[in-house]
Amino acid sequence: MAHASRVAFGQESAAQAVAPVARIENPEGGSPILLICEHASNHLPARYGTLGLGPAELESHIAWDPGALGVAKELAHLLDAPLIHAAVSRLVLDLNREPSAPDSICTISERTPIPGNLDLDEAERTFRVREVYDAFHDAIDVFADARKAAGQLAAIVSIHSFTPVYRDVSRPWQIGLIFDRDERYARSVEAGLKRDPALAVGMNEPYSPADRVFHTLERHAERRGLPPLMIEIRNDLIRTQDEQALWARRLAPLLREGARTL
Repeated sequence: MAHASRVAFGQESAAQAVAPVARIENPEGGSPILLICEHASNHLPARYGTLGLGPAELESHIAWDPGALGVAKELAHLLDAPLIHAAVSRLVLDLNREPSAPDSICTISERTPIPGNLDLDEAERTFRVREVYDAFHDAIDVFADARKAAGQLAAIVSIHSFTPVYRDVSRPWQIGLIFDRDERYARSVEAGLKRDPALAVGMNEPYSPADRVFHTLERHAERRGLPPLMIEIRNDLIRTQDEQALWARRLAPLLREGARTL
């Protein structure tokens, strides 16, 4: 990739500050596709300790989307596309939720209580919204507006992963394509994926916009009149760098071809 830059939080004392939440990879990339990975990291800033969780819980899907950042980075390389990804765990604040949503700061994830998120006062909630949500999404707004003004933005794609079993229910899909009113990009990528008859492709599975998982793309793609696409890959298929690269190589030509038709 060409280079990376970080977008820092606002000024806070050393005791209050947390690490930069938005990181921009390959900002000069030539592709008209902007990649976003909101759940890229399981990092908890020092001010939060472990939120009362153990190491296994912090490595699990409740803290991040395992494998998603590896796929996103490889896609950025293959497509020569810019990528904006988070450097803070979703347990601090879920960047793919409206801040007013009840699960923006979750007190229980699947069946795991999050002790450090219980009984937060308004000052702490306001701090997290400003220093996590606003910092991340404002960085995307500035970057996307500049790319669009330069004629370098045609679509926004967010990269996620999902657990094979959720609340004891197995999920049969290897990959899901999440979309709302504008289906163009999703249908184009679907057609390419379905060339492999062994691949189970979920359309608005295992989530859909009705599950309130489309916030980032509503804010940054739909409001700019750009085709949005959310890609969910089952996380047991992208545990290693080789597996992540394999999925990126599968998706890159489909994303490139689809973008040419938009």
